[in-house]
Amino acid sequence: MEPLGVGDPVRLGPYRVLGVLGAGGMGKVYFGRDNDGRTAAVKVLLPELAHDAHLAQRFLREAHTAQAVTSGGVARVLAAESEDSRPWIATEFLSGPTLDDAVRAYGPFDPDAVRALAASLAATLRDIHAAGLVHRDLKPPNIVLTSTGPRVIDFGIARPEHGMTLTTTGQVPVTPGYGAPEQVLGQRVGPAADVFSLGAVLAYAATGRRTFDGTHVAAVQYEVVHGEPRLDDVPAELRHLIAPCLTKDPAHRPTPEQITGAFAPPPGADRIWRTGPLAKDIARRAGDAERQAATVIGEGPAAAPSRRRVLRLSLAAAGALATTGGATGAWWLMRDGDGLPPAGKATDAKPLSRLSAKSGEPPKPLWGPLPVAAREANELATDMLTAPLPLLDVVVFAAKEGGLAARLTTDGTEKWRLPATNPAAGLVALPGHRFVTGGPNGGLLCHEASTSKRLWTVADADTSRVLAADATAVYLVTRDGRLRAVDTAAHTVRWTVALPQPAVKTPGPYAAAGAGRLVLVGDDGNVLAFDTTTGAPAWEITSQARYATQPLIVDDAVYLGGRRLKGVSLKTGKELWDPVDAQGLRTDNTAGWRPPARSGDSLWALDGTQLTRAPLATGRTVPLGSALNGPLPYVPPVVQARTLFAVEGEGRGVSAFDIDGGGRRLWTWSPDSRGLWAMAGAGNRLFTINSRNLTALPVVN
Repeated sequence: MEPLGVGDPVRLGPYRVLGVLGAGGMGKVYFGRDNDGRTAAVKVLLPELAHDAHLAQRFLREAHTAQAVTSGGVARVLAAESEDSRPWIATEFLSGPTLDDAVRAYGPFDPDAVRALAASLAATLRDIHAAGLVHRDLKPPNIVLTSTGPRVIDFGIARPEHGMTLTTTGQVPVTPGYGAPEQVLGQRVGPAADVFSLGAVLAYAATGRRTFDGTHVAAVQYEVVHGEPRLDDVPAELRHLIAPCLTKDPAHRPTPEQITGAFAPPPGADRIWRTGPLAKDIARRAGDAERQAATVIGEGPAAAPSRRRVLRLSLAAAGALATTGGATGAWWLMRDGDGLPPAGKATDAKPLSRLSAKSGEPPKPLWGPLPVAAREANELATDMLTAPLPLLDVVVFAAKEGGLAARLTTDGTEKWRLPATNPAAGLVALPGHRFVTGGPNGGLLCHEASTSKRLWTVADADTSRVLAADATAVYLVTRDGRLRAVDTAAHTVRWTVALPQPAVKTPGPYAAAGAGRLVLVGDDGNVLAFDTTTGAPAWEITSQARYATQPLIVDDAVYLGGRRLKGVSLKTGKELWDPVDAQGLRTDNTAGWRPPARSGDSLWALDGTQLTRAPLATGRTVPLGSALNGPLPYVPPVVQARTLFAVEGEGRGVSAFDIDGGGRRLWTWSPDSRGLWAMAGAGNRLFTINSRNLTALPVVN
């Protein structure tokens, strides 16, 4: 980021301008932050071009163009206005290098990483084309690599096939070496042009060199139209996949859907965004941006609310504003004109030390209990509750008054409510701090967690219960008992398959998704695995359990409770290990293994009343502490910091175990309670629901 110079604005709309991110032939891009701490990349038309009213109008149309693409693979548009005759567009700030920067800094991607890149970018192109648009300038500098994968930016020349191109006089309307032959020749351009660009991008990612090159622009463009792509350095396993994208005839190029299938990455290929030098670079850039913003603005108390906001709050307070559980409901009314509360950041609680955690004596809750939760949120299963869902600065839960509510994780203050939702369908998190739940008449709704903003709706999803989600789809059971996948980018039903009737009885099924598989455990205890792309059956294990139990996916394996605790290959269902104890005896148990949880390189599970550790590498079980009454079978344990929490049998409290202290029981909270529990953990907090009470408990590190 460069410092501001002479003539640079200090504020654009709600954004304080902090630095310069870059500049081009059309405009300049600034790093900005609003009063609520949200950062943005703010693109401004150059002053010498802003006087052209027609050009300024087309510049703002870029924002509306980008807003038509509802995809997690693009940079989201936050606002667009014209201020002092200078139009500007604010998009979400992406912390990460461009593909161009990453390849130059860390070298070409390995084949698995290229596959992950291809599958993600092809899915994004599919979303762009579904909106009736063609990007027209897909190239390495327009792809930002983030911790959740690649994101496509700059819709400056994206347009419908018959729209105008946003370029200035004398500019080349395509980036040399990446634009398709039909673009170079000035012919009609369709979605296939983006596929050509994608092929050139993937060849660059695999080799570090442009597949079409020359000593000057005209030479490069000649090669694009008449020459052959240089793919000799592309690994052989990728060459035959990339070459069809670079075919001269657009009619012979594959579709984005075909590319997604052909480049299907192996399990774990996307870890390039999360581990290694590239991931460290992404994290460093995020930290630098945050420090830059903090240095300029300061991290002291927030600015006082505007007169308009104070007046609104005063008027609201004059009405019958009720308080619940000692926490006022007025806070979330202090909103700006869009009617949404501000986005917040996740804040971790300080864990207790082992020395301060007295064995047997439960600590005081961080906040609560608050009598704000629904008693039986899932009307389809009277012996289970909808689990709370902590995301960013809030914990989302089924509210006593109906619908959903969110409270701040730090102190339990209410932040928002969504009455027109159906929490009985469950809550499932999506990448990007989003969640999905049920809506009226079986609809599937997606919201931002911190602000409650509705992002999209699939009205015909026919949702009964949401089971799981991965980076591209949500998996649910329909109201007539079928299994359905809903594409989270296209917002359409991807596939629907039948389920055995015994699998969908109350309270089952439970499911987990990852690495191309959806693993489902029905109420009959049978395990079914499906291909997430097509819905085709992949493998099956019969009589694993006597009831539905939550599977746990770790990398390329899935771990199952039930009659036996075991791990199997996620792809094939082949057994990886069949646990034995220290004497080499198989660890079958008539009481049954509860759903496992992971901490570090081990699984933790309760075998009846016995807490047991099983290293992922061997599966050899190590018995540790005992639960008092055996946990409820449908409530998976939760690990936070170095503490494992399990609900006692008959709902007699939640017990905490020190997993670094040999599984020693630390305490049982609320041992006099009875009935249903639900719990979830995040940010060194455990959130529990029991008898309508929502509570946040501390953990031990």
